[in-house]
Formats: sequence, C-alpha cells, structure tokens
Amino acid sequence: MTVSPSACIQLKEGTHIAKCVLMPGDPLRAKYIAETYLEHPVLFNDVRNMFGYTGTFKGKEVSVMGSGMGIPSMLIYAHELYNYFGVESIIRVGSAGALQEKIHLKDIVIPRDAVTNSSCTKAYGLLGVSRPCADTQLLTAAKMAACGLGIPVDIGTVFTTDYFYNPDSRADKKAMARGLLAVEMETAGLYMCAEANHKRALSILSISDHICTGEMLSPEEIREGFDDMMRIALVTAVCSL
Repeated sequence: MTVSPSACIQLKEGTHIAKCVLMPGDPLRAKYIAETYLEHPVLFNDVRNMFGYTGTFKGKEVSVMGSGMGIPSMLIYAHELYNYFGVESIIRVGSAGALQEKIHLKDIVIPRDAVTNSSCTKAYGLLGVSRPCADTQLLTAAKMAACGLGIPVDIGTVFTTDYFYNPDSRADKKAMARGLLAVEMETAGLYMCAEANHKRALSILSISDHICTGEMLSPEEIREGFDDMMRIALVTAVCSL
C-alpha cells in the first residue's frame, strides 16, 4: 500500500483530482459549486471537512476544493495540490471587501497582483514590498471569458491581509489611498505558492461587502449569489485544460 505524502488531502478510493482546481475558502461553498455547476461530481476528500470534488464542465474534468481562511491555510492545500496530485492550475473563487467607491456589491475583481502584510513573503524570498502576480495566460483567458459572457470586471491590485480584524484602525484607509481595489485573505499566498512551484494561479473575486459604505451580503448570498464569478472561472478553467 502506497502512503500519500499529503498531510491534509487523502484521496478516497477510486477518485482523482483534475489538472485545474477551483478553490473557494469555504468548504461548504465548494460543495455548493460542485453540486450546482459540475456534472457527476464525486467527493475525493473530506479530511477535516475540507471537501473536494471532481466532476465535468462542458465535457472537461474540473475539481473544486475549499482552501480555508487565510494565507497559511491556502499554502497548505495549494502546496499539496501542486506537488502531490499533479495539479497545474488553481483558480481561487472567493469573496472580498471593496476598497473603492466605484466598486459595488457582487462586482467582479480579478487581481493582476496582490500586496500583503503577511510575513510569509519572507519564507518565499520576497523581501520588502512584494507583489506576487497572477499567471498571465489564466488572466488573459479570464478577461476573454468575461468579455464573451458580457460581464464587466475590474482588474488591478488587491490587498491580502493576515487580519480579519486588523488592530490598526487606519489600515483600510491606507489601502484605499494606495488605490487597491479590494481586501481579502488568500490571493497573495496562492500567487506566491504558484510562482515558487512553477505552476499557474489566478484569483477571481466577487464583492461581498464594502469597506467604504458598510454594505454587506448575507452568508447565504455570499455562497449562492456569485454566479457571474463562477461562470468566468469555469470558462477560464476549461480554457486552461
């Protein structure tokens, strides 16, 4: 019997993971995506209830799996997928908080790059100000998918923070002043991991709350109301295969 080197992903018998994986933070959102958008989804992992499924979309295999919250959790799952299961591309599909007035609830933001306050940049050799970037081919595919679907998107730099509740009360205003589009907790980590492992990564975000106005969606709306983001992500995933 072969023992998997993976600590957090254990494939169920007879299952496998596709070359491209969609990754929401919430494992229940992964379950919802699999059951709503994929044909014949099969559960391949439920270790720590971090659900992962493989199914098909337009005849091509696509997997979806939760990443958990924050860069450290994202790094665990992205590292294992890239290194132990032959995954070539990961597309984060998540929520974010808008930092600019021109961006509204449910708008789509695609990070070209991300700045972060995470100390994980040091481990990846990114000292000082760093902006890990999206894969250019995936970014181009996502732009084309959005255009073809008639869905407007904002492309630019986002802020990946280690703090859901930041003790620095000025942090949001600083990010706004720098022109950052949105704030979230995983993109920079995914981009760093992909670059380090010579793999591909992209983040596609749907706005769930607005830092400027205080508006926010309910958890149910966040999980079930991001159809535009998923349509772009699935077309992009198919183009990457």
